[in-house]
Amino acid sequence: MRRALLAGSTNEWLRRQATRRRFVRSAVSRFMPGETIDDALRAAGELQRERIGTIVTQLGENLADRSDAQAVLDHYRGVIDRLPATGLDCEVSVKLTQLGLDLDPDLALANTVDLARRSAAIGRRLWIDMEASNYVERTLDVYRKVLAHEKLVGVAMQAYLHRTAADLESLIPLGCAIRMVKGAYQEPPEIAMAKKADVDESFFRLSARLLDDDARRAGCHVTIATHDRALIGRWIAAAEQRGVGKDGYEFAMLYGIQRAEQLRLVAAGHRIRVLISYGASWFPWYMRRLAERPANVWFVVKSLAG
Repeated sequence: MRRALLAGSTNEWLRRQATRRRFVRSAVSRFMPGETIDDALRAAGELQRERIGTIVTQLGENLADRSDAQAVLDHYRGVIDRLPATGLDCEVSVKLTQLGLDLDPDLALANTVDLARRSAAIGRRLWIDMEASNYVERTLDVYRKVLAHEKLVGVAMQAYLHRTAADLESLIPLGCAIRMVKGAYQEPPEIAMAKKADVDESFFRLSARLLDDDARRAGCHVTIATHDRALIGRWIAAAEQRGVGKDGYEFAMLYGIQRAEQLRLVAAGHRIRVLISYGASWFPWYMRRLAERPANVWFVVKSLAG
């Protein structure tokens, strides 16, 4: 099921068919409040009333024209500039291929530094999403260079990649901010772990590494992005065992998923952010979300039937 969903995420014919179907768009609305930034910020306001912070990101990747990359840059400038007036505890996350990485790494770097500075000026961290494995090296190169300019910048890392442990060790001395995710792209076994148990163990080990004394002395920040209650419980126990308070980390979940768990964590005094995606380019993102937990397919079917 997971392989089929990931393969479908890159199928252009399936994308065209799905985006025309009302029932598909209805299912997507369960996980995405709308296609505009206004929709995303409205949802962020609703979550903030329940003491939940947010991260917003515009869907889309692999832009092939400089004017498109400039449009994305201008869009995110506008979003960041709006945030102080909203009063929202909201951060922005970007994909480097939205900012010109496929066209020119220097262009993507300049655009990301621009947004990082603008975000730092209002006291918000800018996040850089991680894309497929062929972008990891270039993404981390840009991240290191941006981090040299601005400290309020973080990057997502994928626990299922074999290389991530070494990458993480290279970033810790820099005082990195990491949003640890499991990984949602279709990768061959020589690049990524295939078994869920292996991915879960890697996720725990890598994210808990950021609780170690040297990582904390370096100023590292960790955001644990999972909906897995067993992993969450194990992670909280590890933090307590090491004497790390609840203000020393935060959790992240996706909009529309594990709502009860989000509220439970908040009630227990934990910090949590919900990632809110918006935009018209939702099909590949939606398929990858289903592939992360194929049981969500049954959830969608039941919600449509109801």
